[in-house]
Amino acid sequence: MSARTLLRGLAAATAAAATLTLSACGAVTPADSGGSEDGSFELASHIQQRIDDGEPMRIKLSYHDPSLAFATPIGAGMEKAGEELGADVALIGPTGGDAAQQVSEIQTLIQQKAVDGLAVSSASSDALKPVIAQAYDAGIPVISFNTDNPDSKQMGFVGQDLKGSGKAQAERLLEELDGTNEGKVVVFSVDTGAGWSHDRFGGFKEGLDGSGLEIVGPVNVGNEPSAAYNTVESTMSGQSGVVAVAGLDCCSTTAAAKWVAQSGDAGDIAMGGFDLLTRTAEYIDEGVLDFTISQNPAEQGYQAVKVLHDFLTEGTEIEGMDTGAQFITQDNLDEATVED
Repeated sequence: MSARTLLRGLAAATAAAATLTLSACGAVTPADSGGSEDGSFELASHIQQRIDDGEPMRIKLSYHDPSLAFATPIGAGMEKAGEELGADVALIGPTGGDAAQQVSEIQTLIQQKAVDGLAVSSASSDALKPVIAQAYDAGIPVISFNTDNPDSKQMGFVGQDLKGSGKAQAERLLEELDGTNEGKVVVFSVDTGAGWSHDRFGGFKEGLDGSGLEIVGPVNVGNEPSAAYNTVESTMSGQSGVVAVAGLDCCSTTAAAKWVAQSGDAGDIAMGGFDLLTRTAEYIDEGVLDFTISQNPAEQGYQAVKVLHDFLTEGTEIEGMDTGAQFITQDNLDEATVED
């Protein structure tokens, strides 16, 4: 993923404003209030006052569903950055992934001037695009993390290249299939309507292009474990000629792996997934799951805080950061960090 770069001019009353060239967001100039008429970013005066007074920066990470296991290491990385940098950090967001509730929570922060830097992760980029613009126009530096919002007023993105990781997953499955050029590959996702799922699946299709394999899905399984497994089971009962299974996220991976394990066909069906929950690691160790791809969520939480804090306190560039796609297999499982 190419880096998105935004430069910030320090908002000192006696300093001349530096006009800087940006990727997608325009120039950043000093300000007494929010966004300027020409669309460039201007830091809110109340945030600048907090910087001048040496107050700890209040940095919030709004995650689309903090109840997900994946949020735990994100929060741990965030807390680590907060301790190291002396920032006041918090992981917020709606339990159950209610986008309207997430938007309302962010709007309250903006209206109450209760946040100095904001990082957002959205299940749907369209849902959060307006509130990202509201934060930006109010003079609050805002980035995306974990899930990208490329057509918004975000000032950068910290996370995995979703399309690239999906393509890498498909290419690795082809290696596991060792030349098999016919049969079905069934793909599952906890939310097929989400932007991240769409991007990852787009990369997956690209990775299988020309292989001769038929893709079934992606099939939506939802977040609830029992319902997710039931959906996998009903989907697989109607298929024949399946040679591979893929999960596009943590929880569809464990649901699909459970079915593969119980089917007795683990040796005949190649399987790849995402993230490294405890149960995912067990399925790898048992030979049910050939590999999973870690997004390094702790690093996402850490870097989301750091890039915002450095921007606010040091005037450092906000640069997009790809936290990578690490393949976890039986060979390196002992050295990998479980994500829940």
